[in-house]
Amino acid sequence: MNIQEPTLKRCLASVRKKTDFVPALGLVLGSGLGDFAKEITPVCEIPYGEIDGFPVSTVPGHEGKLIFGHLKGVPIVAMKGRIHFFEGYPMQTVVLPVRLMRLLGAKVLFLTNACGGINPSYKPGDFMIIEDHLSCFVPNPLVGPNIDELGPRFPDMSHIYDPKLRASLKATADRLQIPVQQGIYVQYSGPSYESPIEIKMFAQMGADAVGMSTAVEAIAGVHCGLRVVALSFISNLAAGISKTPLSHEEVQEAANAASSSFRKLVAQAILDFHLTD
Repeated sequence: MNIQEPTLKRCLASVRKKTDFVPALGLVLGSGLGDFAKEITPVCEIPYGEIDGFPVSTVPGHEGKLIFGHLKGVPIVAMKGRIHFFEGYPMQTVVLPVRLMRLLGAKVLFLTNACGGINPSYKPGDFMIIEDHLSCFVPNPLVGPNIDELGPRFPDMSHIYDPKLRASLKATADRLQIPVQQGIYVQYSGPSYESPIEIKMFAQMGADAVGMSTAVEAIAGVHCGLRVVALSFISNLAAGISKTPLSHEEVQEAANAASSSFRKLVAQAILDFHLTD
């Protein structure tokens, strides 16, 4: 793909000066979930600050580097720390890493996040496979000139989260006896947590969980031809449902506690996607 977008060209050239690794899958690790990187046999690690034009993560728990390597034979590139809209970056910059993963060769995008539970049947510690999302509370990442080399001006979003990959992820969880929910995710801009009345509104709109990332990355992924699958970790109950004030520390602590199950589920799911067949 001969990409003409200047910043993406600079990022791609910068990475290719360090490695010619071609991933089959791009993995984005959410808040407190970066320990999964230990599952990867690394070939090359590149801090974001060493990639020309690449945004730098500023959030605690997001280390900020690309890890190229193998997961039991599957070539992957993992973002250890994502970029958020609330950090002050334009939305097109927020999704730049997803587009870069596609240009590096990835065919599948696996998104993860830590988020707040809205559905009354959810509890902290649950996992949720995202079936669909609400993204209307943040800017669409495709606003602006279309990058024709990546995808069409008006991409279809009927099946954002690939049905076959979702079914495979659910089958993996069932086999490992790791309970998972399946529901609707809503992205909110942050960095403040949502108000109780906003959570009530999201619930009435059909949302099961809320977070500050993921939906826009999924849109950008679909636009550039990636098959997308996403797994949320319910780190806390949302405002008005939770009886205690919300904090980022709570999110990180909950994610750390679930690290073992998360690593086991994501690692096996990637193998079960059969990306090297």
